[in-house]
Amino acid sequence: MPSNPVQTDVLIIGASASGLMCAIEAGKRGRKVIVLDHANKAGKKILMSGGGRCNFTNYNISADNYISHNPHFCKSALSRYTQWDFIALVDTYRIPYHEKDHGQLFCNDSAKDILNMLLQECQKAGAAIKLKCEIQSIEKSSDHFITRTSLGDYQSESLVIASGGLSIPKMCASPLGYKVAEQFGHHVWPTSAGLVPFTLQPGDMGKFSELSGISVNCIVSNERASFRENILFTHRGLSGPAILQISSYWNPGEAIDINLLPDINIIGLIKSKQSVQPNTRLKTVLGEALPKRLLPALFDEITLEKTLQELSQVRIREIVARLHSWSVKPNGTEGYRTAEVTLGGVDCAELSSKTMESNKVNGLYFIGEVIDITGWLGGYNFQWAWSSGWCAGQVV
Repeated sequence: MPSNPVQTDVLIIGASASGLMCAIEAGKRGRKVIVLDHANKAGKKILMSGGGRCNFTNYNISADNYISHNPHFCKSALSRYTQWDFIALVDTYRIPYHEKDHGQLFCNDSAKDILNMLLQECQKAGAAIKLKCEIQSIEKSSDHFITRTSLGDYQSESLVIASGGLSIPKMCASPLGYKVAEQFGHHVWPTSAGLVPFTLQPGDMGKFSELSGISVNCIVSNERASFRENILFTHRGLSGPAILQISSYWNPGEAIDINLLPDINIIGLIKSKQSVQPNTRLKTVLGEALPKRLLPALFDEITLEKTLQELSQVRIREIVARLHSWSVKPNGTEGYRTAEVTLGGVDCAELSSKTMESNKVNGLYFIGEVIDITGWLGGYNFQWAWSSGWCAGQVV
């Protein structure tokens, strides 16, 4: 054992949402807590989330909003530390916030309000945070861990891995947590980018790159999930909330189905117009329901220039199918560079759903994104961070 390691009860790797919450709760119990992070600031992903306003939770939290190979695992933590518990903490600090679509809660002012709240809570609980700290190795003896770092060595009874996933490398994302899990014999489900924009097939890029900036409220579906929100055409492909949501349920090579006009009966609209305005061109009718720039990407010019009376029943059905069930096969995703979360991670079957402790190594805990729990867009991943960090903090 190295000489004179810093002694602490709890060592947390990752000054993340989950790591800070765990530090707060462990510190409240009188445990000596040290948090290490290799970044130059704590909570970097908190600061950049929600466009800088931090979508910190959601009014409507349930296990159905999470993806995992063990879909029941998250239920215990989410029920023991709920969205209402976190909202109560936010209210204590009088942080102003507002609700957006689907119960999403954002700070009125800045994500800094949430991070400063957590840092103040850490300070009150006596938890120390050490930044610019590289982890070099971790060892386990019979009753403690030795963690060697660029700032020296630490000896702890409990070791908490809150190092996050691989998404957004510029925010200091790291595979460290998965490597630690594997070092101690844990199974790690393969990881991939989630809540991420799609890129398009090379043949489609020319047609769609001109549409950058267009947003349409749609229903986007595949065999496993369906979401109704906006899609956004970008110079790389498709983004927007509905695309980000479905991306977490998408497998390479699959097509997605897009209903561009979920609230409009196109057959009824065309037939009603046929009877009173038979010489109206198709592009005029569709241009009232969809952005005009989008139409040439969906239909050829000859079709768009046809008058309603020139459209056969067969052609009308083809038009309807294209608008209500437009099939797009993405080329891929933009990957971890722009992904909001990482799918996969440490196998929940080898952790306690109540405490987040390893079933294989006493005193070793995994919390937050490093676990195979991935939430939807809309504050669900932050709530998982708060809940899992809180649960580990009660026992470490």
